[in-house]
Amino acid sequence: MSGLLITGTSSDAGKSLVVTGLCRVLARRGLAVAPYKAQNMSNHSMVCRDGSEIGRAQYLQAQAAGVEATSAMNPVLLKPGSDRRAHVVVRGRPAGQLRAGEYATGRQHLADAAFGAYEELSASHDVIVCEGAGSPAEINLRAGDYVNLGLAQRFSMPTVLVGDIDRGGVLAALYGTWALVSDEDRPLLAAYVINKFRGDATVLEPGLAEVTRRTGMPSLGVLPWLEDVWLDSEDGLSVGAWGHGGGTSDRQLSVAVVRLPRTSNATDVDALAAEPGVDVRVTRDVDTAREADLLVLPGSRATVSDLAWLRRTGLADVVVERARRGAPVLGICGGYQMLTDEIVDGVEDEGGEHPSPPAVPGLGLLPGRVDFREEKVLARPSGGWRGHPVEGYEIHHGVVTPAGGEDFPGGHALGPVRGSIWHGTLECDDFRHALLADVATTTGSGWRAPAGGTPFAARRERMVDTLADALETHVDIEALVAMVGATP
Repeated sequence: MSGLLITGTSSDAGKSLVVTGLCRVLARRGLAVAPYKAQNMSNHSMVCRDGSEIGRAQYLQAQAAGVEATSAMNPVLLKPGSDRRAHVVVRGRPAGQLRAGEYATGRQHLADAAFGAYEELSASHDVIVCEGAGSPAEINLRAGDYVNLGLAQRFSMPTVLVGDIDRGGVLAALYGTWALVSDEDRPLLAAYVINKFRGDATVLEPGLAEVTRRTGMPSLGVLPWLEDVWLDSEDGLSVGAWGHGGGTSDRQLSVAVVRLPRTSNATDVDALAAEPGVDVRVTRDVDTAREADLLVLPGSRATVSDLAWLRRTGLADVVVERARRGAPVLGICGGYQMLTDEIVDGVEDEGGEHPSPPAVPGLGLLPGRVDFREEKVLARPSGGWRGHPVEGYEIHHGVVTPAGGEDFPGGHALGPVRGSIWHGTLECDDFRHALLADVATTTGSGWRAPAGGTPFAARRERMVDTLADALETHVDIEALVAMVGATP
């Protein structure tokens, strides 16, 4: 087994993108490859077939590698519930909380779990493509690090830096990262890759040559801006920036997705954004929310807190007003919980952890009550709606008990207001088309489901292949394979 660490000069530099593409490239070469991220800090997660919870990015990377996703691929998942507290998931199961003051000092048990998972993967794969977190230049966290150079040191891994040129200052970021890491860690930095370049790459060559002269790190290539590639976001920085919906003309159906402070699983709306003729906007603007054909309240990692924010901003009034005039509203997981009559949360709410927490009024649009329970629900349910099969996944502590209305997959509905505790249902093509057609009929839109359109799962596969092809074309894959010394 060989390991390779892909880390970045910053968050959202392209680590996930490069790891995903490499998993597909190496799998094409007949290697048994697995993705791995020791620790994810993200509210965007997925449920594996075995019922464990991991980051969405690692689940997609497993698909790119052609292997079944397991908890070993993301052994530690931190889900921020506030600015100073994160809920901890270890090997796919809830494992308490981590306070801000404990982040640098209280993680040895998490490091042990992460290293054990890596060793487990290494026993059955030729190559482990590891994704770092944030930047290895976060020297204030180096002492307890087990996801960046701490991981690389433990398993003697060559490390490739990814820099995002679209942000600007990429040469300084590369050099600064190399300069800041310790003398002991610096030899692990084996090479770098530039990401998101637009234009003539020869313009960069003098700068890259100078970075290599000063650091000794060779450039492995320059990835162009890939317009038709999107990835399941892990840190929310790219939510709402899909650019894969098939052009901006002839948009006949508008969807507004509320950008909650603690949005979780915003990837639920990716399939909507990929739909021809549908304009999806992630927004906090009350007018956009009011005027859209469909308003979506997405999942939340802090339902009660985000509901209070919804009221402070006036967006709660917009949701209620839409329901009164018959304008469609869809709530997913936490967004669904907000639509009910009352919420009792002694688990996730920052003011919770109370033996008898008070009931918080919901928006009162779907009759029912939400009770948060200590035991987390992790499941892969299936059902149907109007003759169409529907599959999804559940990740929640809050359990909804409906008190009226009609059935809806994973929840219930009343008039134009629908709610589901299931994530991922919109990736079911027939269900998504039927739901959007219903919205179009209600709002008088001329939108119709495209005949013979590409299934969303096929779009995702095509995206992964496009990414892998770009790596094959623009990055020195042979040098990467030589670094890890892997053979089928």
